[in-house]
Formats: sequence, structure tokens, C-alpha cells
Amino acid sequence: MDEVHSSQGLHAAAGPGLAEECATLGGCRTGMAKVTNAYDLPARRVIHTVGPKYAVKYHSAAENALSHCYRSCLELLIENGLRSIAMGCIYTEAKNYPREPAAHVAIRTVRRLLEKQKDKITAVVFCTSTSSDTEIYKRLLPLYLPRDKHEEAVAISKLPADVGDENGETIIHERKIRIKPLPKKVIPKPSQSPAEVPASDVGLVQRSVPVQILEYRNSSYLDTYLDPAFMSLMKDPDQRRQEQWEKTAQAQGGWNCAKMLGFGDIGGPPLSAAEEYSLHSRYLAKANSLNLSEIAEMKILYRGGVDSEGRPVMVVVGAHFLLRCLELERFILYVVKEFEPLIQKPYTIVYFHSAASLQVQPDLGWMRRLQQILGRKHQRNLHTIYVLHPTFHLKTAIFALQMFVDKVVWKKVVYVDRLLQLFKYVPREQLTIPDFVFQHDIEVNGGKGLIVDPRTKYIYHRP
Repeated sequence: MDEVHSSQGLHAAAGPGLAEECATLGGCRTGMAKVTNAYDLPARRVIHTVGPKYAVKYHSAAENALSHCYRSCLELLIENGLRSIAMGCIYTEAKNYPREPAAHVAIRTVRRLLEKQKDKITAVVFCTSTSSDTEIYKRLLPLYLPRDKHEEAVAISKLPADVGDENGETIIHERKIRIKPLPKKVIPKPSQSPAEVPASDVGLVQRSVPVQILEYRNSSYLDTYLDPAFMSLMKDPDQRRQEQWEKTAQAQGGWNCAKMLGFGDIGGPPLSAAEEYSLHSRYLAKANSLNLSEIAEMKILYRGGVDSEGRPVMVVVGAHFLLRCLELERFILYVVKEFEPLIQKPYTIVYFHSAASLQVQPDLGWMRRLQQILGRKHQRNLHTIYVLHPTFHLKTAIFALQMFVDKVVWKKVVYVDRLLQLFKYVPREQLTIPDFVFQHDIEVNGGKGLIVDPRTKYIYHRP
């Protein structure tokens, strides 16, 4: 805004007062505008703006910045109660902006603002300092601001395809937010025979075009796109907390069958869909912010390949968990982080109970809490839990989970006694299996009729 970077002759005509006021404004950013007094100039105010430098690779950014310059000047004009303005070419030759493309931006930006604020602006004067700029404006102004039907017809054929958005800025399609409609399918409406149509409607049916009805897919298909918990109404926090206290007190006052059977406290009251969604989001954010590599090294939980129907597989090794996992809270965070990519669509869990011990009974309250944290998408998209080498105690614990925690999820358990049976559901090459699982399978089921390849760990029937 100093004399060097301002329009030629501006400060000399306005006097020293303009330079002094400009020095107090703290500069002006590209695309913005500031207003000062006019001092010795025959005007009420002077509006200052800073045009962009032009580079071919930043063409769109330069266009939008130049459009901001013109719009900011006109907005300041209206804010200060002024009704007319004379504007020079903001795009100076020193900044290498092509003259004609810049004129397009200037005129279309002014046109767009006049469409909205025409009652507040009386006149906009484009001032040019060279004959080439004058010719450009004489040629382009009738295209954007036609004065009669003839100029309007010419404008339709000669206007460029891209005339900007509602503000005159360049439209960048790659950056537009695209909100697609819900997945739909087209189902033809069953045609009616003439006998089924009332006599008064026969003529209408004969003349009409065959109708197709857009119907939404069933809810199970939409669930892969939408999380109903996200759209659920959340209660007032104080009211929700009071209800939880009442339910907890009611549960503690009654018979706790799970605790009597030695499976621990079943936990607090159930959570709503919105509460589970919020809980899952908090745990996922915390898990993504932590380094959980020490949990990953324990190999309690890791990704497998896909099952026989192409669903992704998560592998859980019970022996590693019972012997080595101590920090349950960090383990839960790791579980949430690892399961997040899988639970977005149907998936399978393979649990190796080989050589595991249930000396420490599972706490149903902890298992229930883990399910709540994983959320309803996990419950909905979980296809099957294959349990290899189950014991009587494990089956009892899973039965308790069915009874007291979640009947839907734990009914998906399939018990598998042999590795060969498991490979019918999940191909051998899709699993990374610890060595002791092979050894345990031979010890439990006997080596008769089986051959284990020590290099590949493949199991074959003895011929």
C-alpha cells in the first residue's frame, strides 16, 4: 500500500496524508481490501487491494485471488455507504497476469455481485491506461452485460464455457463436495392386465409409458453405507446418567446369576446406539494416538487372509493372551484399532484355543464392555467365530456369554475340533498358525492318518 506498489500517481495526487494513513493499516493481504480517506483526490474514499502474481501452474489460484480483489472492493463500497466506484486494472503488468483472461475475471465478478446488490450500487467504472486494455473491455463488456437483445444473442455464442460460480470464482470440480444419493435399484413395476384395471382407467393405462419405481435396497445392504448409531438422537447427559444409576441399582438389587456361577459381574446397564457410537469413537481416537507396538509383538491378535467366501479374517491366539497379556486397557485399545478396518463389512474371526487354559475365568462384564466399545457395526458385520480345539470350560463360558451378554453375537460360534475341519472354512494358505497349534492338534486328535510337513506346516491325510 506504499507509493512504490500503488497505482502510478495516486499518492502524488492525494497528498502526504494518504501515505501516513496507509502506514497505520499494517499492509493488506492478496485478495483483501482496505479503505482510507481520499484526502486531495476528488473522491470520498480510496479503496486499496493487492492483486495476485500469476504463474501458469497456479492459474486457478490466481483467478480466484483476482476475483476476491474485485469482490472485496465492491463489498467495502457497500459497507461504507458509497454507491459508485472507478476501478483500474488490478492485474498489473509487473505481476505477469495475462490481460484478456484477467478482464474476464474482473467483469464476471462485478456482474455476479451486481446481480445480488444492484439496488446498492449506482455505477461501476472500469478505467484503463492502455489502448489494448480499452479494446479488450469494449469487446468483453457486451458479453457479460448485454444492453439489448442483439448483444444478448451474440453473448450466448461467444461467452466462454466457464463463467465461474455464483461469485464469479473459478469452479474446481475436483474440490467440490460430492454428496451421493443413497444406493438405489430400479425395480420394474409389475404390469396389470386390462382385466385388473378399472374401466375408467383403461385409456390412461394404454397411453402411459411403462413406469419404473425406485426402491431402496433392504436395510442390511444400506448398513454397509450408514451407521444408524451416528444418526440416533442422544438424550440429555444428566438424564442419561440418572437412568444409568437407576438401572445399575436395580441390577445390583436383584439376583446376579452370572456372578453366582463364577463368571464375574455382568457390568452396568445397556448403552444406546448413540452412546456406543460415542464410546467407540473415543477409544478409536485414543488408540490412533498411542504406540501399541508392544501389544502387537505379543501376537495375541493379528490379521489373516480371507475365508472360503472372501471375507477378511482376524486371528486370535488364546494361549498368548492368557499367558502374556497383562494391561487389559491397552489391549482393548489395540483391539479397537485392529478391528476398525474389518468391521466396515462382513468378516470372520478364527480363535485358536489350542494349549490355552481357563484357570482365570472370563469376566462377563469385561467381555460385555469390549463388545460395547467395538460397537454395533462389529456385531452386525461379524459373520462367524470359528473356535479351534474348544474345551468343556470354554464351551461353558461361551454359553454364559450367550445367556448374559449377547445372544446374537455368540450364537455365531462354530466349534472346530481339527485343523483339517477349519481348512474347509478358511484355506490353509490364508492363515499364519503358531507351531504349538499343530503340535496340540496331533496330541489331542492323535497322529494316526495325518502327516505334518515341518517346513510348510501343511497337514495331509496319510495315503
